[in-house]
Amino acid sequence: MSHELAPYTYGLAITKSDTVNFPVDVNFGWCDAVYVGGAGVVVAVLPNDQLLSFTCVAGQLLPIKIKRVNSTNTTATLMIALYYR
Repeated sequence: MSHELAPYTYGLAITKSDTVNFPVDVNFGWCDAVYVGGAGVVVAVLPNDQLLSFTCVAGQLLPIKIKRVNSTNTTATLMIALYYR
């Protein structure tokens, strides 16, 4: 089974921050996807520090590799960083 089709095997609740990245002990600190439990905007920080804003519905899965969700302008809630370990 290819890595992209494999189920996620690890997850961490996301604490929004403009400065603190995800823990580096898993996938060098880059998650493989974000589950958004509560609708709103997600301001995602890519590994190259590019910012992307996504308007999400509740229950949406964002298949993006990011290192942080910024607090500023992020209104979505109940987010989980998902990983392939």
